[in-house]
Order: sequence, then C-alpha cells, then structure tokens
Amino acid sequence: MIVKNILAGKGGNVVTINPTADVIAAAKLMAERGIGAVVVLSADHRIVGILSERDIVQALAEHGAAVLSEPVSQVMTREVKTCSEDDTIGDLMGRMTTGRFRHLPVVMQGKLIGIVSIGDVVKSRVEEIDQETKTLREYIQTA
Repeated sequence: MIVKNILAGKGGNVVTINPTADVIAAAKLMAERGIGAVVVLSADHRIVGILSERDIVQALAEHGAAVLSEPVSQVMTREVKTCSEDDTIGDLMGRMTTGRFRHLPVVMQGKLIGIVSIGDVVKSRVEEIDQETKTLREYIQTA
C-alpha cells in the first residue's frame, strides 16, 4: 500500500497554523480537532515547521507555563520530514520509527497535499494483514 491510498480514504485536509500564533492557540486547535500535530505554514504556504503535542510538553518542561504565550515558531520542530504520495507504508514505518515522530506531511511538487499519522499507517497495515488472511483462508478452503 502507498500513501496515495491512505489519502484517498482519509482525505487531504491538513490543519495548519501560522508561525506567529501563540502556543496556547495551537494547543486549543489540536484539542478541538482531536489531533496530535499541526503543520506550520509561512505566509507563502511553505512548510516551515510542525508542532506536535510532544513539542509543547517539552517546551513546558523546559520553560514553564510562560511558553504558552510564545509564538509557535519558538517551539515547533523546524526540520520537518515529509513524504510523497508514492511512498510505501513500509517506508513510512521505517522513517517514523527511526526518527521517533508520529506525523508526516505529504508533499507533491513542493505543495502540502495531506498528512499521515502513525495511526493511519497502523490502520492501513492492519487492513492489509486482514485482507491477506482472508485471501489465504479462501485459498485453503478451495484447495
């Protein structure tokens, strides 16, 4: 399975935020949407960072509650790993495991077209395994 198939099922909607927004606004946005990360876009719609729950927790631990009024740009991860819609689930699992992150923005020709989470990857892999199991059972029953 490839990323394109995941996006076909979940859609390409990505929650984004401006780097000048404060961290509390980002946290509220993530809580309202039930998501673990937001992509940070510049005024010209380029990806300049990603802000995850982990980023917020680390900033709180290091700087205290005052960090909540700081701009997202002070807390976000700047080196954003991305993927393409042609990447395989295996590729994503490897990158996410090695990099220790749970969200990958999907980029095509420099433009943000979606985001894939570890939950999306696991769900996709479970569906693949279920289909393989079903196919094997059908084969065994007809043999």
